[in-house]
Parts: sequence; C-alpha cells; structure tokens
Amino acid sequence: MLRDYQQRAIDDLHDYLEKYDGNPCLVLPTGSGKSHIVAEICRHSVQTWPETRILMLTHVKELIEQNAGKMLDAWPRAPLGIYSAGLKQRNFDSITFAGIQSVRDRADEIGHIDLIIVDECHLINHGAEGGYRKLIDQLTKVNPYLRVIGLTATPYRLGHGEIHKGDAIFDDLLDDIAPIPALVEKGYLAPLKSKLTDTHFNLDGVKKRGGEFVESDLQRAVDDDEVTTDVVSEVIRYAQDRRHWLFFCAGVKHAYAMRDSLRSQSVSAETITGSTPADERQDIISKFKSGMIQALTNANVLTTGFDYPDIDLIALCRPTMSPGLYVQMVGRGMRPKSHADDCMVLDFAEVIQRHGPITHVVPPSKKSGNGEGESPVKNCPECHEIVHLSVMVCPSCGAQFEARKIALGLDKSSDIMGSKDNDVRVSDWYWSPHVSRASGKSMVKVRYLMSFDKEPITEYYPILHDGYAGNKARALLFSIIKKSGSEADPHGFDLTEMCQNLNQSSPPSRISFQKDGKWYRVTKRIWDAHETRTASVC
Repeated sequence: MLRDYQQRAIDDLHDYLEKYDGNPCLVLPTGSGKSHIVAEICRHSVQTWPETRILMLTHVKELIEQNAGKMLDAWPRAPLGIYSAGLKQRNFDSITFAGIQSVRDRADEIGHIDLIIVDECHLINHGAEGGYRKLIDQLTKVNPYLRVIGLTATPYRLGHGEIHKGDAIFDDLLDDIAPIPALVEKGYLAPLKSKLTDTHFNLDGVKKRGGEFVESDLQRAVDDDEVTTDVVSEVIRYAQDRRHWLFFCAGVKHAYAMRDSLRSQSVSAETITGSTPADERQDIISKFKSGMIQALTNANVLTTGFDYPDIDLIALCRPTMSPGLYVQMVGRGMRPKSHADDCMVLDFAEVIQRHGPITHVVPPSKKSGNGEGESPVKNCPECHEIVHLSVMVCPSCGAQFEARKIALGLDKSSDIMGSKDNDVRVSDWYWSPHVSRASGKSMVKVRYLMSFDKEPITEYYPILHDGYAGNKARALLFSIIKKSGSEADPHGFDLTEMCQNLNQSSPPSRISFQKDGKWYRVTKRIWDAHETRTASVC
C-alpha cells in the first residue's frame, strides 16, 4: 500500500498531465520511496491503456534492479523488460527499465514510446546534448506526443541552476509533496545529527572549475597523513556505539589512505572505488551490512543507488561546491534504522556550512560564483553540536549560550536538519504589484510587518504565470483572500486593484516561516483563533 504522500504525488502528477502539456518533475527526498511511485505510475498507465509503452531510464544498474523489483512487487505479471549491459539483460517490453548508457543509441530498436520516466533526472543536460537528450529527441520524432516525467531529490545542476529553467527538458517542479521534516516526524525518515569537528581541511590554493573544486588540487589538499589520522581519531571519539560508518573521500588515493588509517586504529575497514570489480564490491557491501566491516570508505561511488538503512555515521571528508552531491551524500543516512534513532554526520569538509541545512538547500545559480560565504552557525562549546546562531540552549547537551541579538531578516538555519519554524506576530501587511527582474513577468507581493526592529517578511505570488506555478499561486492566494475577508479577485488581471483590496483586509495575527534560500517560506498563517497551513510560492 502506498503512503499518503506517495499517493498524493501520483494524484498531483495525473492532475498535471491532464491540465498541462509540459514535462513535470516530481521532487521527493532521498529515502521517500520513489521506486514505489514509479511502479504505480507504470501499473496504472498500462492497465488503464493497454497499448501504452513506457521507458524507465536511470544511470546505474542498482537503481534499475531496485525499481524493477518494486515494479514486480506491485504487479507480479507486469509486461516488464530490462535492458542493461551491467545486468546482462537486453529485453524490451511494454514497460522497459533501462540504463541510459545501454539504450541511448537504440531509438530505432525502441520505437514508439508514450511515456519516459527518468530517475535521478537532474543528470539530464539543460542543453540539447548528452545521452538522455539525444534519446528523448529521437523518440519524440517517432511520437510527438511523448511525455517525460522526472524524479529527483535535487532538482538542480551545478553550473546550470534549476532543472526546469532555461533550455531544460522539464517545464515544472511538483515539489510541495513530502517535506523532509514531515517525513521525519511520521517516522518515514531518520533525522540527521550534525557535529562541528575540530579537524578541517585546508583548501587554500584549491582552484575551482565549472563551479566545483578541481579534483587534482582537492586530493592534494586533503590527502595529508596527519590530518587523516586526526579525522579517524575524531570519528572514533564521536562514534561510541555506532555500528556502520560511511566515509565520503575526495579521491581514490584519499579513500585508501582513510581505510589504512582506520585499520591502524583497530577499526575494520574496506574501500570501494569506481574500479572495484563487481563481485568484490558486492562482497564488501555484504560484509559491511553484516557488521564484519565497520567502516566503508569510498570515492565518488556510494551516493545514488546505494541504500543501506542502518548507516548511522557519515563522515564528510570530500569538500564540494555541489549542493546536489551534498544532499546525496547525507541522504544515505536518512532511512529509518533497526538499532538507532538518528544518523550522525561529522563534517570535516565544512559542507553543511557551505550549503545550509538539508531541509533548505539553496539551488546553484545558472552561473555559479565562487561559492564563498558561510551560513550563520555556531557550535556548542561543550559537545560541539552544530546549531543555528539564534539557539540559546544546546538541544544535545543543554549547555547555555551567551545572549546575542540576531536580526530576523538574517535568520537562516544551518544545522543539518534546519531549525524549527520561526513564529512571529504580525502588526500589518502591505500588498503591491511586482515585476520579476528575471522573467519580466508581473506578479504580486506581500510584506508582513512586525515590530519596528524586525525586518519584514516578503512573499511573491506569480498569479499571472501560465502552467503549474501560476495555478498553485492562484490557489494559495484564494485561500488567503478568504481568510482575510478581502473582496479581491484572485483571477483578476488588475493587480493594482487587487492589492488595494487586500491592503484593506485583515492580515493574519501571526505567521510561522522558514528561510528558504534567499526567500521566505511561510508555513502557517493564523487569523485570530483559526489556523491555516499553506506553503508560499516563491
């Protein structure tokens, strides 16, 4: 049986496909069960329209196996084919799960396809290049009505920005389906616990190319015997009774050095790299899962496609400018565990400080800058827990912090799970028309005013936009108009008149919000004793 949010994702997807002509992307956290959603999409489509042909694409054989397995669980007699050189299977059927490397040049063999589903779809190039784009373009020539559905936890690419903007294959993101805090609260995901470590890598002189650290420079900077020994010693000190440790290293040499250092300190450890033979890799992973191996070091391998729920400690030893890689790395620890309540993340590479909490990662811009600058955090002097600057009592050990005034407008959660919602009283609001500098399109914005020493909270509503974004903004605005007692028309085109009407209505008495990148996301609006839970459209 599907979980509530999984069914909601499918319902939202069907609604989108019926109303709009574009290609949508479902955004769901790592560990939320995207393979179950894929299986239900395939089952429903083929059983409802038996002539439907579906091509499910991904980039690693582990995901093909995982998705195909869930497909057969949901529909044991599914007309399922698998086309993957890595799995030594080359069969097409009504539903075909395939590796992009195996089928990117086989459009003629594949023929007519009605629906393409792409797992980890952030790997599709923005421009008309690469294996995914080549195959999709060729299959679209065969069937001009072909639709593409994407699934990802990270809807952005370093150097390109968000995957539904510019010359992208996707038109809209369906991204308000399953927020990480809600899944943690329901027990579907395990929380992460972050610590600010004493040991850090010195990245002075490490150059960047394409928005990311140059790999050769990075490996030279981090592969220092003394630093590696310090990292391992600190992991051992923090780990206590944690059983399954996963190390993300900056390169092959660094991964082996970390393994050797672990072994020298009496920790059973092995290494997996891209060149590790398949049989040896499977044997190492099996021993890791059984507990025969306590620590597993890797270089650019164990991110997507590697899922072991009982990972309870992650050591980030690989500095990265990529928010997507950050999310994929720490996401390995978010599945519920059989023996622990959380997964500890030890950040030796200052990745959390660079990208912020896992709940509110800021997507990279199309032209990524140097990526410098840090989120406002502090660490507990007693237990070294990483917390947001505004926290006055350490949630881990109860230590008191010295009082410090934080401007509301600068509030940005940077502990790895993000802070709780900020709850503030509203004295008034001010609505006005707004023109986006990025798109040139008109919209409306609201500024929630608090006390005189607090910076206003601003939200934007693109109600004149076409497609999913505009529809979502209009639905939200309609809810706000109803609560406030305004006579404004959310479907009207006179934005000045709409804002005048809203300015004469009653603002909420309180709002709760979180800083989401450079925008605010209002999570709750309260009028008197009545409460409405809605998400902003920024």
